[in-house]
Amino acid sequence: MRFWWVNQNQTAKQEISGGFLWSPKASRGRHGDRFNRYYENMREVAPGDLIFSFVKTKIQAIGIARGYCYECPKPGVFGTAGSYWNLIGWKVDVAFATLTQKIRPKDHIDRIRPLLPSEGSPLRTTGDGKEVVYLAEIPEDMARLLGMLIGYEFDQAMASNQPQLVNEDPGVIDTLPAVAQWELHLQEEIQGDDKIPETERLALVQARKGQGLFKKRVLKLEDCCRVTRVNRIEHLRASHCRPWRDSSNPERLDGENGLLLTPSIDHLFDRGFISFEDNGRLVIAPVADLPSLQKMGVETLSPVNVGHFTEGQKRYLEYHRNHVFLCRRIS
Repeated sequence: MRFWWVNQNQTAKQEISGGFLWSPKASRGRHGDRFNRYYENMREVAPGDLIFSFVKTKIQAIGIARGYCYECPKPGVFGTAGSYWNLIGWKVDVAFATLTQKIRPKDHIDRIRPLLPSEGSPLRTTGDGKEVVYLAEIPEDMARLLGMLIGYEFDQAMASNQPQLVNEDPGVIDTLPAVAQWELHLQEEIQGDDKIPETERLALVQARKGQGLFKKRVLKLEDCCRVTRVNRIEHLRASHCRPWRDSSNPERLDGENGLLLTPSIDHLFDRGFISFEDNGRLVIAPVADLPSLQKMGVETLSPVNVGHFTEGQKRYLEYHRNHVFLCRRIS
């Protein structure tokens, strides 16, 4: 378990009641997008991690992460909040519980100050929150102190690892994962676009599942699963390096935007638990469960090299490492 602190102001109500965290992937600047270490932290949240929600000078809620980070459009419930944010960002599903004992860290700063992270602290030494910080990791001893101040609700969360959901109405909870809904919406847009020839529309829809024309084009470059070496076509899927949802129509059908992978490896690659360096080295996300990967056919005890990539594949893999792989970038 890791411990996180989220500074929520503009979107606290929507995130806590909706059971999630959402951030852009980068900060907007005058000259384009800028790296933001506190948004990058979203990529390293794992199921079971505990999150303190800080709103308007107080810790208002605590939550337990229910899953890993995933790419997701800006939630519509935000309305006009964050109008300058990018439309595609990171989302983590969280089971939040609003606290009855809402503590004000500034009232306890003499005890908290020695435990603040040396880098990337969400609080100033005065006890005030830092506006530039969204999500920050905090040390366990600081989390334990905050928990002691909060009382039984923290102990309950630690014991059950699943605090009661604020929003329990099953009619409000989406039945489809957010990413699947997003991709389905994009697919419907393609199917309804009369400007695209019918055969191309079919190819684009099939490409979403790693089949059809896209798979045929990938087969011209790949002859087996990069990781397991399975070479039976019926057991292989053409997996996009730059996800189908993020690609233009030409990119969705570009064979260099694909790798042949077995379904299990495709899942790991698509969700960002593994990726590949340009030199062919397989890289594993820090949040990945190594025993599970081992059972799925990924060697985790020694270095793995999956071979040469074309220059086009390298460009798409760079996107995968920067926008899909569940490992925060340093800069």
